[in-house]
Amino acid sequence: MVDYEPVELSLDDTFQFACHPKVTCFNQCCGDLVQFLTPYDILRLKQGLGLFSSEFLARYTRQQTGGETGLVIVSLKSESPDDTRCPFVTPEGCGVYDDRPSSCRTYPLIRLASRARETGQISERYFLIQEDHCRGFEQGGTQTVRQWIMDQGLAEYNRMNDLMMEIISAKNRLAPGRTLSLAEANIFYTGCYDLDRFRSEIFETGRLAEAGMEKVDPAQSSMDDGALLELALVWTRHILFPEKQE
Repeated sequence: MVDYEPVELSLDDTFQFACHPKVTCFNQCCGDLVQFLTPYDILRLKQGLGLFSSEFLARYTRQQTGGETGLVIVSLKSESPDDTRCPFVTPEGCGVYDDRPSSCRTYPLIRLASRARETGQISERYFLIQEDHCRGFEQGGTQTVRQWIMDQGLAEYNRMNDLMMEIISAKNRLAPGRTLSLAEANIFYTGCYDLDRFRSEIFETGRLAEAGMEKVDPAQSSMDDGALLELALVWTRHILFPEKQE
């Protein structure tokens, strides 16, 4: 049961919040782990840790199927079944702070985004979640939502997360209730989460091309992870949930 009522804020509305080691509840929000990861979260974390995406996924995550979409959801897992803490939390704070997930960056805000079918325009709404146990609201000065987005480096996270949102939206619109085949599930998981495997199977083995992916220019094989993820997300939507031609 939540102990707060989310309050909608505009980009230029202000709120008071700061989090640092002197706050009495410091690290408590990292002690009861419910942390879902977006494709861009995984990209940043695996880069920061110096791991291949498949290594990161095997070591730090678990999978489940979303009840509404039927698509695979990836979340962080604790180091042991009896431990509910984030695997990256330390007494000094977040051990992967520079590459922390978008939901951690956005807090104490949440972002809801939607795309208009007629115009393709993305609209976003922000809500403040002022939980009673959090003492961060008693700290520091104030900032606007717009300043928070800039200070937390959220712009690229939001842009990439919107590409994932388009895949989910397309599934809900074009294939509601349909269970993906094993081949489709492999394309979805690889294209969204296992970026290094996607690079290999697109540019080296051609296995995803055999499963329906378009041929690619071998010269693109050295593109950086960010550009590759954008390509992977767009292609995943195109291959799995193509828009019907009028």
